Amino acid sequence: MLNKLYVQIKKIIKENYKFLLILIFLFLIVTFELPYYIDTPGGLIDVSKRLEVEDGYEINGSLNLAYISEFKATIPTLIIAYFNDDWDIIKKEEVIASNETIEENNYRNHLLLEEANQNAIIVAFNKAGLDYEVKNREVNIIYVYEEADTDLKIGDKIIEINDIKINSKEEALKVIKENEQLNFKVINDGVEYKRTANKVTIGGESLVGIMVSETKEVIPSKNVSINFKKSESGPSGGFMMSLSIYDYLTEEDLTNGLKIVGTGTIDEFGNVGVIGGIEYKIKAAIKENADLFFVPTDNYEEALKIVEEEDLNIKLVEVKHIDDAINYLKNY
Repeated sequence: MLNKLYVQIKKIIKENYKFLLILIFLFLIVTFELPYYIDTPGGLIDVSKRLEVEDGYEINGSLNLAYISEFKATIPTLIIAYFNDDWDIIKKEEVIASNETIEENNYRNHLLLEEANQNAIIVAFNKAGLDYEVKNREVNIIYVYEEADTDLKIGDKIIEINDIKINSKEEALKVIKENEQLNFKVINDGVEYKRTANKVTIGGESLVGIMVSETKEVIPSKNVSINFKKSESGPSGGFMMSLSIYDYLTEEDLTNGLKIVGTGTIDEFGNVGVIGGIEYKIKAAIKENADLFFVPTDNYEEALKIVEEEDLNIKLVEVKHIDDAINYLKNY
């Protein structure tokens, strides 16, 4: 039986080998990944739909964050990107640094998302005048620049710097700013280490050459559940998340029935920070017929130039602090 089946399969392959070779060739062309990424305008995520806030008020419009679509390049997508002005070809080393793994990159982006969500809750409850508690702050190293003169590692949890106990990200950055030579006490994978760092010149500035992120346990007086997908990460949705939580907590609906889009990081004090890929995010908002787009101050000039040069139909609103967005919508 098996021998007969083998003979039949061999016959089919022999009679159709040219066609099968073409199929294999086409499959390899379509699926073979090149050392490039493609960045394109993505879409919108209605963050108000990713939230559950205890006793939250109704929101009639929508509060959205815009995102970039990024995927590994293949031969067909590289050809499309070459002829499509909205598709950009990015070298792999511009996405994944040569001194970090994909796992380390993912670790960094997921910690940044966690920090953004925690900050968003703090800011929203502060603005709404509601109580919350913050416990178990941890400052983690999430990236080490190639130029850095240090033995610090990604995943190190900072305990002390120059014998000063570190209880927050702000404290860590303050000590780092004030000293040229730094001695760290860290914990990594349950083991305590002593590490050192010397400042070096990076981009014209004297820096240690590390990125840090703070995780903490935020216990709000009303339950807040934030539900992002595993594939979603990064800090650029923090501002819109805080605005959405605040809108659920307050009786006045800020949206006025509008489709509102925005982007920007958020710190505990409500400051809105710079993000990357503003061009793609503006075009994603336009594609989804947004009514207005909140842009961080540090991105505003670039965003305005893009809109004016390409004659794009979108209302840009500059925000440096969450108060700018709240006041704009209250007076809309």
